Amino acid sequence: MPGPDLGEFLRRLRRRADLSQRELADRAGVPQAAVARIESGRTTDPRYRTVERLIRAAGGRVGFDAGPAGEDGCPPPVPHGKLRDEAGRRYPAHLDVWEVREPRDWPGAWWAEWYTLPPKRWPLPLPPATYRLNRDHRDRRREGDRIRRSVAVRRVTGPTVPTTAWRFVAELPGGDLVGELRAHEQSPHLRWGGEERPGEWEVVLDGVLVAAERRRLGIGRRLVEALLAEVASGGLAGERDGQRDQPVRPRVCVRALAQEPGITFLEACGFELEASRPAALRFERPVSGGRLRPR
Repeated sequence: MPGPDLGEFLRRLRRRADLSQRELADRAGVPQAAVARIESGRTTDPRYRTVERLIRAAGGRVGFDAGPAGEDGCPPPVPHGKLRDEAGRRYPAHLDVWEVREPRDWPGAWWAEWYTLPPKRWPLPLPPATYRLNRDHRDRRREGDRIRRSVAVRRVTGPTVPTTAWRFVAELPGGDLVGELRAHEQSPHLRWGGEERPGEWEVVLDGVLVAAERRRLGIGRRLVEALLAEVASGGLAGERDGQRDQPVRPRVCVRALAQEPGITFLEACGFELEASRPAALRFERPVSGGRLRPR
């Protein structure tokens, strides 16, 4: 399968290096117009020295390929390579570009109070796509996408964790801890001072912690979902310890006490507020085949 042409290859390199055409040209010591001509295909036979300087300035290296030998080391394609603006021009390769389908997708409309208006009443036409020029914002967004893809959630077990305790952690590939969830089991009758009944237990969510710089990436929700899935599929320790003659409850119940913004977070995870206790939330769903039934 043939690789990309020189212009596309240079665009990929430039995106990986997070450089604009002007920044790459300044690093390589060539005119910015030369970069634009190569990427657009208007220069079909550029000088070897010019190509070499551009590739090296973008963090690549020049070599000779004697034949196919597996991976060619080519950078990944530009995600928005097929998008064009109103004039048919390609968007800058080093930026993160997304399609605009409604005013909320367009940062240029942040000031307008017309999000709820029908399209025929929008005071300005929407562009086909948009992007942000702020490099810090772009770097934070890309780092967040990398964290979402690489973070792993697992349950911690072993002699250091009590039988009726639940602990889940969210870790990066290097072992860095970015989130943690703790919960414990108890009999629901302890809350009312009644007699404990064999086989009736519930899980109480003690807390969900996510590193401040890693919040708003969905890590906390993944921790809660891991707890709910484990409770639904694995059962409770209180039901396993000598209680096999008792019928297993056909429902999963997880309780929590929270205040804002924790209430909003837990509601997004499927919890519901208890009418009799304003700060108390409850997740209870029938179990079918070891899985939670959808709401």
